[in-house]
Amino acid sequence: MSSKLAILGGTPVIDKCPEKLIHWPIVNDEMRKSVLQVLEDGNMSGSDISRKFEDGFAKWHNRKYALAHNTGTNALIAGFYGLGIGPGDEVIAPALTYWASCLGVIHLGGSVVFCDVDPFTLQMDPASLESRITPRTKAIVVVHYKAYPCDMDRIMAIAKKHNLKVMEDVSHAQGGHYKGKMLGTFGDVAAMSLMSGKSFAIGEGGMLITDDEEIFRKAVRFGHYDRIPACYKKEEFADTFNLPVGGVKNRMHQMSAAVGLVQLTKYEAEIAEIDRAMKYFWNGVKDIPGLKMVYPQEEGSDKAGWYASHFMYDAEAFSGVSNKTFSDAVAQECDTYVIPGAALPLHKSSLFSTFDIFGEGRPTASRFLPEDVDLAKLTGELPVTATINDKVINDIWFKHCDTPILDKFIEAFHKVARYHQDLLAINDTTPLIGQVAFTRRKN
Repeated sequence: MSSKLAILGGTPVIDKCPEKLIHWPIVNDEMRKSVLQVLEDGNMSGSDISRKFEDGFAKWHNRKYALAHNTGTNALIAGFYGLGIGPGDEVIAPALTYWASCLGVIHLGGSVVFCDVDPFTLQMDPASLESRITPRTKAIVVVHYKAYPCDMDRIMAIAKKHNLKVMEDVSHAQGGHYKGKMLGTFGDVAAMSLMSGKSFAIGEGGMLITDDEEIFRKAVRFGHYDRIPACYKKEEFADTFNLPVGGVKNRMHQMSAAVGLVQLTKYEAEIAEIDRAMKYFWNGVKDIPGLKMVYPQEEGSDKAGWYASHFMYDAEAFSGVSNKTFSDAVAQECDTYVIPGAALPLHKSSLFSTFDIFGEGRPTASRFLPEDVDLAKLTGELPVTATINDKVINDIWFKHCDTPILDKFIEAFHKVARYHQDLLAINDTTPLIGQVAFTRRKN
């Protein structure tokens, strides 16, 4: 093996990464046939296939109700509406997550108060969560971030103690478990994205699941006008007709629903293969000081499809080489995406504090709160979220347990670790604000 790193002009460990190893989703003939049938039938905007998908998704989670949406974002907003989130309500969310987990709260007149996360798992810190509860707090948004299950025992105990509703965002962890119980089945309602990059990928779409009939009915009335007559008595919507009270259309495109039906038949086998591949890789690099796999240790807990999974990076173990520079070096060795960083610190966005979205002359996020309430002060300093981006690298997301090529990836990591001091000449120590754009070999 060449001792000169590829990023410095040396020979890479992997000349060309096999696309099959990292390509997602895995498309089969049944998916192609199902999508083509929807197209040829002109049935893209119907709901019959989507309802079959809902039935299968609900059964998979052992939930009474599932409601398909055009995006995960809209599924989350509908879930908040179903919980009764409205003007003056505060919802606590982790600051380290994608914006769709909580930004919809503002759309409904509520406000978001952020809590910090665990410095290793990156999941909601229960102590930080509880310290931010006020008399106006109505709900908690639990995000199973980067495929890792949150500490649902402690979070649900806090929710029960303070009589709070719980929304689970399972966009990163479809099919995952916490102590043997499926994620999305702990809270009052769960919602998730099913877009093409997610672990359970259908193209574009989202799903809401719940056991609460009233949450389901409210979510239907919010954005599924064509479903209202089936869920409400005629006298219940006589004055509004069957118009969506949210003024939006949340119906799932039936090409996506058709893909989803097929995914239900093969998803668990595919994520089992991913699990084997990821664990094989990590067994090969576990002896590299400065790299640490993040995986739940409780019996019955897992990372499902390992979507956006991360590992912890200790720059001190690599003579101060930043996670960005290390990632770039690995990317050049193996011709694939290696992404440092976690996410934007949402509590630093003015959208959640001072920004006037609708030109009302006052901050939109606090327009229904008492004038003396300072949202930024309620959130406070979040030291982990503020500094975590420089300590995280996202796993390469292997889709097949092809051990000979995985051995090459293992070799690439060992090579960069062994000759890391050569990177000091090009070391980029600029602090990361969020995830860095994809890096791949520069040909």
